[in-house]
Amino acid sequence: MPPGTEHDSGQDVRHGFRPGPGQDLDFEAFARASQRRLYRTAYLLCGNADGARDLTQTTLAKLFQHWRKASAAESPDAYARTVLTRTFLAERRRRLRDLLAHRHADRPPLPEHAELRVTLLAALAELPPRARAMVVLRYWEDLSVGTVAELLRCSEGTVKSQCSRALTRLRTQLGEAHIYATEN
Repeated sequence: MPPGTEHDSGQDVRHGFRPGPGQDLDFEAFARASQRRLYRTAYLLCGNADGARDLTQTTLAKLFQHWRKASAAESPDAYARTVLTRTFLAERRRRLRDLLAHRHADRPPLPEHAELRVTLLAALAELPPRARAMVVLRYWEDLSVGTVAELLRCSEGTVKSQCSRALTRLRTQLGEAHIYATEN
């Protein structure tokens, strides 16, 4: 669905997909209602539009393959978010050897007058994939510590400590927030 167009299923995309009384949950309707939200989360995880589109499409393809199980889940939206996050982490793990082999010793400095959004995405990109996923899910998606722990198959203590370390690292990288803010 092109950005800015509304779907005619009558579902509120911001609050997730929920079939009405007597309405079967079919994949096509779910995909239409959920793809923009999944894309936004994928963009935050990937840091770029191409990667986000690929991750969203891969997630929807996996959901289609296992739609019977996904549609029977208590919350198909949570199921989709879990598939998205785990797909992101699995792809990062597969690419880790290549990334380490081709890693540059010196990173180019961030532009001094970058927009806050670009600067934040660059800082997020510096986090390890798992820590980045935790920060995005915990603070952008506003999920509870327990939910993030369940999604990533780890303990709540791990989520708390990893998020704390990641936020400390982001604060160190970003310095004072007012430096990056644009003046009106």
